Amino acid sequence: MKKLVLIVLFLLPFCGFSQEDAWVYFNNKPNAQTFLNNPLTMLTQRALDRRTAQGIALNVNDTPIEQTYIDQITAAAGITVKAKSKWLNCLHIRGSIADINALTSLSFVNHVHFANNALNAKMSIPKTVSPVNKQLDVQTTFNYGNSANQIQMLNGQTLHQANHTGGGKIIAVLDAGFIGVNTIAPFTRMFTNNQYLGGYNFVAGSTDVFSTHNHGTMALSCMTGYVDGQLVGTAPDAQYYLYITEDVTSENPVEESYWVQAAEEADRVGADIISTSLGYFEFDNTTYSHTYSEMTGNVAFASQGANIAFSKGIVVVASAGNSGGSANPNIGVPAEATNVLAIGAVQADRTYAAFSSIGPSFDNRVKPDVMAQGQNSTLSYSDGTISTASGTSFSCPIMAGMIASFWQAIPWATNAQVVQFVKQSADRYTTPNAQYGYGIPDFGAALSIALLNNQTIKSNDFIIAPNPTTTIFAVYLPTGIDKATITLYTTLGQVVTTQNMAAPVSNVSLEGLNSGVYFYKLESNSLSQSGKIIKE
Repeated sequence: MKKLVLIVLFLLPFCGFSQEDAWVYFNNKPNAQTFLNNPLTMLTQRALDRRTAQGIALNVNDTPIEQTYIDQITAAAGITVKAKSKWLNCLHIRGSIADINALTSLSFVNHVHFANNALNAKMSIPKTVSPVNKQLDVQTTFNYGNSANQIQMLNGQTLHQANHTGGGKIIAVLDAGFIGVNTIAPFTRMFTNNQYLGGYNFVAGSTDVFSTHNHGTMALSCMTGYVDGQLVGTAPDAQYYLYITEDVTSENPVEESYWVQAAEEADRVGADIISTSLGYFEFDNTTYSHTYSEMTGNVAFASQGANIAFSKGIVVVASAGNSGGSANPNIGVPAEATNVLAIGAVQADRTYAAFSSIGPSFDNRVKPDVMAQGQNSTLSYSDGTISTASGTSFSCPIMAGMIASFWQAIPWATNAQVVQFVKQSADRYTTPNAQYGYGIPDFGAALSIALLNNQTIKSNDFIIAPNPTTTIFAVYLPTGIDKATITLYTTLGQVVTTQNMAAPVSNVSLEGLNSGVYFYKLESNSLSQSGKIIKE
């Protein structure tokens, strides 16, 4: 069953599945060194520059699959090649069980892995990956209009006012289709400023991405949509590649393979961020469906691909899913992946949106990672109408765009540092839970944390930043002080909170407090400091 996270259910006919989906894995890449010696034959200069900036070396999984292997599999009796992955050195194929098993007799084939796990168990084929079922997740001073709340909730206006609007960053959007993007007013600015860089429809095998569905249109508008006084995206000046990986006519494991192919292309062209409002858990053929026990970070095919994308220096942002109120409420693939930033949804008042999928992962990692507004998010429909819709499909791009603007402000940071600073700025960073993860980030605080992290703090004083703040501030302990205590007071001297601090930095949340001035006192065994903090 497919869920376009506008929370739409499609009725599917009952039918048999005479053919199976599987991946065929190869032993090696005999010509890998030739490509490694000539990297521009497989990656763009921008992709190479991203690796250099983050100290990431090229390796064999950057090189293409051996073409003669592809040719022989394509020519094999009863086999249809649906997709390929150079990172995992495999092809996604379709055929009868017998025809697929016959491929194991080829000398260059390492093994096959069926999407149907029952077949893998029966035939004792090494388990390498599992498929998953996607869910399209829906349920400067700018005149933001109704989009103000979803930006200000993240303190994103702080970045925009400092001219950090995503310029110089590239976001690859993996979705179901982008109907109207090339014609409607909310995207005129993107085309006028040459921010659209291209795209590909991996389902149809064509360059037509302005078709198929409006889900991607809505998600993209959360990042780059622009209608003065009505809608401003979180990264209005970033550049974009658009990729269709979702087959809206069915729910099949091949969509995971399309997703990985698109992630590989995003890497090749030099994208910095992947934003994907898709999720996989259940398939039309239920024998392909995932189970919660598989949500361990690197089992599912798309999760493996997402983790590799992260290893190439890309920040991967995925919607957590909209199954929070269902019998299977946990996040799916690829949001559950170890190195994916999974985005849950909150309401406009920062409270949990009941549909947002929950954590933890099966191996008890914090998921979702962070939250953004996903209920009644302001966005553009494919006819150019500015309205609202609900789903983690929208909290995801809201966050992805904000990360692009943030990364523009700290170009020296690695993708891992960017993710860590975002988590650390969140209002539940020290007390994460299954609904909120680490909570709602404050990008003003994240910027302060990042800038202070990037310099040697020589001060003999405690440092508090940002100040003023919206919901959270960081306390940096000077060298030689391992722990301290902070107490906040109202202007009348009433104690608001007392918290313990640990070196080198701790966060203090002002969640639930009224705007205004508060006094603080910081104390350690050898240092005492007082001052005031302003909550905007």
